[in-house]
Amino acid sequence: MLDKTNTVFKPNDLALAHLFLRLLLGVNFFNHGFTRIGNIPGFVEETVKTLDGSYFPEPLVRINAFLVPIIELVVGILITLGLATRLALVVTFALMVMLMMGVTSVQNWQAAGSQLVYGIVLFILLATCQYNIFSLDRWWRKQNKSKAADTY
Repeated sequence: MLDKTNTVFKPNDLALAHLFLRLLLGVNFFNHGFTRIGNIPGFVEETVKTLDGSYFPEPLVRINAFLVPIIELVVGILITLGLATRLALVVTFALMVMLMMGVTSVQNWQAAGSQLVYGIVLFILLATCQYNIFSLDRWWRKQNKSKAADTY
Protein backbone atom coordinates (compact mmCIF):
# COMPACT_ATOMS: atom_id res chain seq x y z
CA MET A 1 0.00 0.00 0.00
CA LEU A 2 1.23 3.51 -0.85
CA ASP A 3 2.14 5.91 1.88
CA LYS A 4 -0.19 8.87 1.30
CA THR A 5 2.32 11.36 2.70
CA ASN A 6 4.54 10.68 -0.33
CA THR A 7 1.78 11.43 -2.83
CA VAL A 8 1.54 15.10 -1.95
CA PHE A 9 4.05 17.57 -3.30
CA LYS A 10 5.90 19.57 -0.68
CA PRO A 11 5.66 23.36 -1.07
CA ASN A 12 9.46 23.79 -1.15
CA ASP A 13 9.73 21.17 -3.89
CA LEU A 14 7.00 22.90 -5.89
CA ALA A 15 8.81 26.22 -5.47
CA LEU A 16 12.06 24.71 -6.76
CA ALA A 17 10.27 22.97 -9.63
CA HIS A 18 8.55 26.24 -10.53
CA LEU A 19 11.88 28.08 -10.43
CA PHE A 20 13.71 25.64 -12.71
CA LEU A 21 10.83 25.31 -15.18
CA ARG A 22 10.49 29.11 -15.22
CA LEU A 23 14.24 29.45 -15.87
CA LEU A 24 14.13 26.90 -18.71
CA LEU A 25 11.24 28.67 -20.40
CA GLY A 26 12.62 32.14 -19.79
CA VAL A 27 16.06 31.33 -21.20
CA ASN A 28 14.41 29.65 -24.18
CA PHE A 29 12.32 32.70 -25.04
CA PHE A 30 15.17 35.10 -24.28
CA ASN A 31 17.44 33.28 -26.74
CA HIS A 32 14.71 33.09 -29.37
CA GLY A 33 14.36 36.86 -29.17
CA PHE A 34 18.04 37.67 -28.67
CA THR A 35 19.20 35.69 -31.70
CA ARG A 36 16.52 37.26 -33.91
CA ILE A 37 16.55 40.85 -32.67
CA GLY A 38 19.62 41.80 -34.70
CA ASN A 39 18.04 40.59 -37.94
CA ILE A 40 14.36 41.41 -37.65
CA PRO A 41 14.03 42.16 -41.40
CA GLY A 42 15.43 38.70 -42.24
CA PHE A 43 13.11 37.06 -39.71
CA VAL A 44 10.14 38.94 -41.17
CA GLU A 45 10.99 37.82 -44.72
CA GLU A 46 11.46 34.21 -43.61
CA THR A 47 8.11 34.28 -41.81
CA VAL A 48 6.36 35.80 -44.84
CA LYS A 49 7.77 32.98 -47.02
CA THR A 50 6.74 30.34 -44.48
CA LEU A 51 3.18 31.66 -44.28
CA ASP A 52 2.86 32.33 -48.01
CA GLY A 53 0.22 29.61 -48.40
CA SER A 54 -1.83 30.73 -45.40
CA TYR A 55 -5.06 32.69 -45.43
CA PHE A 56 -3.44 35.61 -43.54
CA PRO A 57 -2.79 38.78 -45.54
CA GLU A 58 0.90 39.56 -45.98
CA PRO A 59 0.78 42.94 -44.16
CA LEU A 60 -0.64 41.22 -41.06
CA VAL A 61 2.07 38.55 -41.23
CA ARG A 62 4.74 41.25 -41.54
CA ILE A 63 3.49 43.26 -38.55
CA ASN A 64 3.26 40.19 -36.34
CA ALA A 65 6.63 38.82 -37.49
CA PHE A 66 8.23 42.18 -36.67
CA LEU A 67 6.86 42.03 -33.12
CA VAL A 68 7.66 38.37 -32.36
CA PRO A 69 11.40 38.75 -31.60
CA ILE A 70 10.78 41.83 -29.45
CA ILE A 71 8.07 40.07 -27.45
CA GLU A 72 10.18 36.92 -27.11
CA LEU A 73 13.13 38.92 -25.79
CA VAL A 74 11.07 40.91 -23.28
CA VAL A 75 9.05 37.99 -21.91
CA GLY A 76 12.21 35.88 -21.83
CA ILE A 77 13.90 38.42 -19.57
CA LEU A 78 10.83 38.84 -17.35
CA ILE A 79 10.19 35.12 -16.97
CA THR A 80 13.85 34.35 -16.29
CA LEU A 81 14.02 37.00 -13.57
CA GLY A 82 10.59 36.24 -12.19
CA LEU A 83 9.52 39.85 -12.69
CA ALA A 84 5.90 40.55 -13.57
CA THR A 85 5.79 36.79 -13.96
CA ARG A 86 2.02 36.31 -14.25
CA LEU A 87 1.71 39.06 -16.87
CA ALA A 88 4.73 37.73 -18.80
CA LEU A 89 3.22 34.23 -18.83
CA VAL A 90 -0.14 35.54 -20.08
CA VAL A 91 1.56 37.57 -22.83
CA THR A 92 3.60 34.50 -23.79
CA PHE A 93 0.41 32.40 -23.91
CA ALA A 94 -1.13 35.00 -26.25
CA LEU A 95 2.01 34.90 -28.40
CA MET A 96 1.81 31.11 -28.59
CA VAL A 97 -1.85 31.28 -29.68
CA MET A 98 -0.86 33.69 -32.46
CA LEU A 99 2.03 31.45 -33.53
CA MET A 100 -0.25 28.39 -33.41
CA MET A 101 -2.68 30.14 -35.76
CA GLY A 102 0.18 30.75 -38.19
CA VAL A 103 1.69 27.27 -38.23
CA THR A 104 -1.64 25.47 -38.39
CA SER A 105 -2.80 27.73 -41.25
CA VAL A 106 -0.01 26.20 -43.37
CA GLN A 107 -0.52 22.74 -41.86
CA ASN A 108 2.87 22.59 -40.15
CA TRP A 109 1.74 19.97 -37.66
CA GLN A 110 5.25 19.28 -36.36
CA ALA A 111 5.63 22.92 -35.26
CA ALA A 112 2.09 22.82 -33.86
CA GLY A 113 3.04 19.84 -31.68
CA SER A 114 6.07 21.70 -30.39
CA GLN A 115 3.93 24.71 -29.59
CA LEU A 116 1.50 22.53 -27.66
CA VAL A 117 4.41 21.53 -25.43
CA TYR A 118 5.10 25.23 -24.81
CA GLY A 119 1.42 25.60 -23.95
CA ILE A 120 1.61 22.82 -21.37
CA VAL A 121 4.70 24.37 -19.78
CA LEU A 122 3.00 27.79 -19.71
CA PHE A 123 -0.09 26.22 -18.15
CA ILE A 124 1.98 24.57 -15.42
CA LEU A 125 3.83 27.79 -14.63
CA LEU A 126 0.69 29.90 -14.61
CA ALA A 127 -1.18 27.36 -12.47
CA THR A 128 1.69 27.25 -9.95
CA CYS A 129 2.40 30.98 -9.70
CA GLN A 130 1.70 30.76 -5.97
CA TYR A 131 5.02 28.87 -5.72
CA ASN A 132 6.97 31.61 -7.54
CA ILE A 133 8.93 32.46 -4.39
CA PHE A 134 12.43 32.47 -5.92
CA SER A 135 11.77 35.56 -8.01
CA LEU A 136 12.08 39.30 -8.20
CA ASP A 137 8.31 39.47 -7.77
CA ARG A 138 8.62 37.94 -4.31
CA TRP A 139 11.62 40.11 -3.39
CA TRP A 140 9.71 43.21 -4.54
CA ARG A 141 6.65 42.30 -2.45
CA LYS A 142 8.84 41.74 0.62
CA GLN A 143 10.55 45.10 0.14
CA ASN A 144 7.23 46.91 -0.19
CA LYS A 145 5.77 45.17 2.88
CA SER A 146 8.77 46.14 5.01
CA LYS A 147 8.57 49.75 3.79
CA ALA A 148 4.85 49.86 4.56
CA ALA A 149 5.51 48.45 8.04
CA ASP A 150 8.19 51.12 8.65
CA THR A 151 5.71 53.93 7.98
CA TYR A 152 3.36 52.89 10.82
